Amino acid sequence: MAKSSADDAELRRACEAAIEGTKHRVVLSMRTVKTHGTWGKSAKLGRQMAKPRVLALCTKAKVQRTKAFLRVLKYSNGGVLEPAKIYKLKHLSKMEVVTNDPSGCTFTLGFDNLRSQSVAPPQWTTRNIDDRNRLLLCILNICKDVLGRLPKVVGIDVVEMALWAKENTPAVSTQSNQQGGASVESAVTETELKVNVEKELVSQAEEEDMEALLGTYIMGIGEAEAFSERLKRELQALEAANVHAILESEPLIDEVLQGLEAATNCVEDMDEWLGMFNVKLRHMREDIESIETRNNKLEMQSVNNRTLIEELDKLLEQLSIPSEYSACLTGDSFDESQMLQNIEACEWLTTAMRGLEVPNIDPTYAKMRAVKEKRGEIQIIKSTFVGRASEYLRSYFASFVDFMLNDKNYFSQRGQLKRPDHADLRYKCRTYARLLKHLKILDKNCLGPLRKAYCSSLNLLLRKEAREFANELRASTKTPNSKNPTVWLEGFTGSSQNVNSADTSSVSDAYAKMLTIFIPLLVDESSFLAHFMCFEVPSLVDGNKTGYNDEDNDDDLGIMDIDENDNKSGKNSVDLAILNESLQDLLDGIQEDFYAIVDWAYKIDPLCCISMHGTTERYLSSQKADAAGFVRILLGDLESRISIQFSRFVDEASHQIEKNERNVRQTGVLPYIPRFASLATRMEQYISGQSRDLVDQAYTKFVSIMFVTLEKNAQTDPKYADIFLIENYAAFQNSLYDLANVVPTLAKFYHQASEAYEQACTRHISMIIYYQFERLFQFARRIEDLILNNVAPEEIPFQVGLSKVDLRKTLKSSLSGVDKSIAAMYKKLQKNLTSEELLPSLWDKCKKDFLDKYETFVQLAAKIYPAESVPSVAELRDLLASM
Repeated sequence: MAKSSADDAELRRACEAAIEGTKHRVVLSMRTVKTHGTWGKSAKLGRQMAKPRVLALCTKAKVQRTKAFLRVLKYSNGGVLEPAKIYKLKHLSKMEVVTNDPSGCTFTLGFDNLRSQSVAPPQWTTRNIDDRNRLLLCILNICKDVLGRLPKVVGIDVVEMALWAKENTPAVSTQSNQQGGASVESAVTETELKVNVEKELVSQAEEEDMEALLGTYIMGIGEAEAFSERLKRELQALEAANVHAILESEPLIDEVLQGLEAATNCVEDMDEWLGMFNVKLRHMREDIESIETRNNKLEMQSVNNRTLIEELDKLLEQLSIPSEYSACLTGDSFDESQMLQNIEACEWLTTAMRGLEVPNIDPTYAKMRAVKEKRGEIQIIKSTFVGRASEYLRSYFASFVDFMLNDKNYFSQRGQLKRPDHADLRYKCRTYARLLKHLKILDKNCLGPLRKAYCSSLNLLLRKEAREFANELRASTKTPNSKNPTVWLEGFTGSSQNVNSADTSSVSDAYAKMLTIFIPLLVDESSFLAHFMCFEVPSLVDGNKTGYNDEDNDDDLGIMDIDENDNKSGKNSVDLAILNESLQDLLDGIQEDFYAIVDWAYKIDPLCCISMHGTTERYLSSQKADAAGFVRILLGDLESRISIQFSRFVDEASHQIEKNERNVRQTGVLPYIPRFASLATRMEQYISGQSRDLVDQAYTKFVSIMFVTLEKNAQTDPKYADIFLIENYAAFQNSLYDLANVVPTLAKFYHQASEAYEQACTRHISMIIYYQFERLFQFARRIEDLILNNVAPEEIPFQVGLSKVDLRKTLKSSLSGVDKSIAAMYKKLQKNLTSEELLPSLWDKCKKDFLDKYETFVQLAAKIYPAESVPSVAELRDLLASM
C-alpha cells in the first residue's frame, strides 16, 4: 500500500515553508487533484483538466479562540509549493461525496460565503479511500472541537466511517510548530477522530450485557395459546403478590413518609443555607471584580509610568549638553590640534538643534517650557560659537597672508621668475574647511564677512605676485632696439624697410608665459574659493587643462560629504551671483598687470598683438561660465584691449598710406605696395588660433585704403593715370602672389587688383591705338552707329563722308606706312613705362587689341563695300610678327 499523504513529513514541511510568516499551524496536509464540471457531462476542456493541488488544514491560535482554515496550495514552475486559495472552515456548510465517481475518492466542499453559488464548487479527488476518510474525518473533528458545530454530510455512511476510524486509529499524525529547531509530533488518537454519530450508538459493554441478559432468559414458546395462558397466570400471581405486599408494608410506608418529611425539612434548610451562600458568593464575586478592575488599572498605570519614564529619559538625554562639547562650543580655542573636537561639537550642535524642531520632535514636547528653554540655550551657544569662530578665521586669513607678503621668497626677484605657490596656504585653509561647512549650516549669514575677509586678504597676495612677476618678466625679456617700430607703411624707402625685421617673438612668448602661469592659478583660486567658502554651484569644469601645477592641484576639500542634501538646484543661481561678487573682490586689480604687459608688447612690436590675441582667445575658449567667470571676463577685457591696440596700429598705418595722396606727382610703384607685402608676411607669421579674423579685418582696411589712395593719386595726372595704375596693380599682384594662394582674404583683393589692372591696360592700349589709327577706326565707328540706327547697309555708301571714295582715302592715309605707325605705337607704350618687365606683356596685348579692332573694320567693309579691296588681317598679323 502506498504511503499516505498524511504521513509525508516532507510534504508537511513544504506546506509550512509555503505559509511561513502567517502564524498558521499545519494540522494535516493531503495531495489531491482539482477538477471542475460534473462527471459524465460536457464541460470546457481547460476547466475539465485535472490539476495537482495540496490541501492543508491549518489552525491559528488567538487569545480567546482558535481559527481553522483550509488552504489550497499549487506547484510553481520550479516545483515549489505556493499558496493559491484559503477557505475559512467556519463557512463550511456541506461535505458531499460525488456518487458518479466509482472509486468514491471524489468529494466537494460547500462554503456558504462563495460569491456565486450558481457555479459548481471544485471537486477534489484523493489517491484512495483512506486519504479521503482521513481528510473528511479531520475536517469534521476540527469543526466540532473548534467551531462547536458540524457541517451537513451527504453521500457518506457515518457508521462505516466510524468503524473505519476505529480500525485506523494511529494512521494520521500531526506536526506542531518547530520550537527551538526540534519537531514535535503527536498522534491523533481514535477519540480525536470519532464524530458525534459514533458517540450516539450503544457502547460495546452495554451491547455485551444485553446479549448476556437475553441469553439467560429462555423463552419456551411452543404454541401461542399456551404461551398466552401462561402469561395471564403469571400476571395474576404478580398482582396478588403486589397487593399482599402493599398491605404488609404499611408501617414501612409510614416510616418512609416520616423520613421523606424529615428529608424535606433538611432540603428546606439546605435551600436557606444555599441562598445565604449565594448572596455571600455574589458579594465575593463583586469584590473580586472590583479588585481585578483596580489591579488592571494599576497594571496599566505601571506600564504607562514605565513608558513615560523611558520617554522622559530620552528627552532628558536629548536636552543634556555633554561636557566635552560644551567646553568646545563655549571656549575660544580653534587651533589645528583642537579642530577635530570642534568639528565633533559642531556636528552634535547641528543634530541637537534639528532634534528640537517640530518635524523631529513630538509637537507636544516642543511646547514644553523645558524644551523651549533648552532651545533658547542652544541658540545662545550657537551664536557665541559662530561669532568666535568667524572672528578667529578672519584674523587667521589676514595674519597668514601678511606672513606670505613679508616673505620675499614667495615672489619673483631680480634675475629669477618665481611661479606662485599656494600649497601652504591651501593646506592651512583645508584644516578649517569642515568648520566652515558647519558654520554655514549653523548660520548662513556668517559666511558673508568671512568670504569678504578671505577675498580681501588673498587679493593683496595675488596682486603682488602678478606685479612682481610682470616686472621681472619685462626686465628679463630681450627686445630689439628700435626707435620707431610702428612706422611700417611710410612713403619713403631705404633702410627703414628692414627696421621691423627684428625677431620680437620673445615679447609674445612673455605674454603667453604670463597667461600660462596666472590664468590657471586664477582659475584654481576661483574653484578653491567656491569649494572652500561653501558656494552651492554646479561642479566646476577642470580649469587646470592648461597645465598649472597639475600634481598639486587637489581641491577636494573633504567637505562635500557633509549634509549633501543641502545641495538644492534652486539655490544655484543665487549662489552663483554671490560667488561672482566674491570673485570680483578676490581678483579685482590684477588685470592692471596684464594690461601693462599688453601695452609693453605693443610698444615694442604692434604685430605682437596678433599672437597675443590668438593666445588670449585660446585660453578664453577653454573657460566656462562657472566659478572661473571672473577669469573669463578678464580674458575678454584683455582680448578687447589687444584688439584696440591693434586697431590703433592699423589706423596709424592707414594714415601713413593716406599721406601719399598729398604729393603733387606720383610716378612708378608707390612705396607702400611692396611694404604691405612685407607687413602681410610678418602678420601671417604671428597668426595663431582665432586671430585670423583680426588679421583679415586689418587686411581689408589696409587694401581698401591702398586702392582708394591709388585711385586718388592716379587722378592727379589723368594723362598718365592708366600707366600709374598698371604699374601699381601689377606690383601688388607680384608681391602678394604667394600669400594670395594661402590667404582667402588676400586672394579676394588679388583678383580685385587683377581686374583693375586689366581695365587700366585696356584703356591705355585703346588710347595708343586710337592715337595712331584714329581716322581708320573713327570711320568704322560711324558705320556701326548707322547700323545701330537701322540704316540699310546698301544705303550707307551714299551717306556723307562714308562713300567709297572716302573709304579709299581713309585706307590710304591710315595704312600707307603702317609699319611706321606700329613702331610709333611701341615707342609711345615704352615711353612713360617705368617697369620694363611689364612692356612685353603690354605690347602683346596691344597687338592683339589692334588686330581685333582691325578685323572688325574689315568685316564691316566687306559687308558695306563688297567691291572694294581692303588689306587683310593676315597681312597685318604677319607684319606685326616680323617687327
